[in-house]
Amino acid sequence: MDIEITTQPTQNDIDEIRSGLRQHNKPYLEDIFHTDLACYSYKSNGDKSGGLIGEIWGNWLIIKFLWVDKESSGNGIGSALLAKAESYAIKHGCHSSFLGTFSFQTKPFYEQHGYNVEMVLKNHPITSERYYLTKSLLGCS
Repeated sequence: MDIEITTQPTQNDIDEIRSGLRQHNKPYLEDIFHTDLACYSYKSNGDKSGGLIGEIWGNWLIIKFLWVDKESSGNGIGSALLAKAESYAIKHGCHSSFLGTFSFQTKPFYEQHGYNVEMVLKNHPITSERYYLTKSLLGCS
């Protein structure tokens, strides 16, 4: 058996491995609802002032990215984006939400919105911490 390591995998290499994993997972996950989700806020000139990118997978809202530009920070946009995504997720059957954030980002913000730390990776990737948080959406509206 030959094993090769590369720091420059081709897109074809990546797709081949991903396809193999999807085939393995298919009997377990094929009937689970999945959709991408995005919500945005805009400035008066039409430029985005913030946004949230995520997905609904089964009964979970997964928040991938939440960003508010520096000019708009502190004006409640992040809270509004989070509330909008959570409300949408609840209407589509989600009972929980999941996200990850670094120690130099917004962990206290998420905790103020009811998220709880489930796991911490210390010294990740080098000197920071990476937090994984969840929130029950049951009872939220």
